[in-house]
Amino acid sequence: MEKVGEIIGKNLLQINAIKLEPANPFTWASGWKSPIYCDNRKTLSYPEIRNYIRDQMVKIIRDRYPDVDVIAGVATGAIAQGVLVAQELGLPFVYVRSSQKQHGLENLVEGVVKPGQKVVVVEDLISTGSSSLKAVTALRNTGCEVKGLIAIFTYGFSVAAENFKKANCEWITLSNYNILIDMACKSGFIKKTEIEALKSWKEDPENWHPAGSSD
Repeated sequence: MEKVGEIIGKNLLQINAIKLEPANPFTWASGWKSPIYCDNRKTLSYPEIRNYIRDQMVKIIRDRYPDVDVIAGVATGAIAQGVLVAQELGLPFVYVRSSQKQHGLENLVEGVVKPGQKVVVVEDLISTGSSSLKAVTALRNTGCEVKGLIAIFTYGFSVAAENFKKANCEWITLSNYNILIDMACKSGFIKKTEIEALKSWKEDPENWHPAGSSD
């Protein structure tokens, strides 16, 4: 998996799906300052990259979850990638909304899923894992058995590992923050002097500020 992680990390950097700006951090919706911004939906515009991601997910599912009945995508970022995976496997697809629809049937899970079916969840990005696990809970509430979750990328926060453990949900990611930083340095996307700032952010993202910041 390490080679896969390196290939995907390099691809994400090359197409600017991931941007690294330790000196000029981004502000997340949570208010956290971050030296990294990730938008994996950009991979959909590059057939070779999106197909590589699809193929790696399909391989994992065939190896680890051969009895899966349904593929589920987490809205909205993982819907398209989930469809690609389901299509390749010849399986039904559903997606899970971030919140319940406020009209019509008020669905949270869109598509046809039945109690007892085995589901693998596809996700694009994991930070704390909370939104991903909401989708897992929604599927479990329909009576499905969630076999596991596969994501393109994770920041590698310890809180995510703790949350997935508490939820008793297996999770796998194709690439991660540590691999990305290593690839970014080797490929010249960042300077060696910036590595320390990038590593310190991962250790305490909630309270991190760039060097010299007065915030």
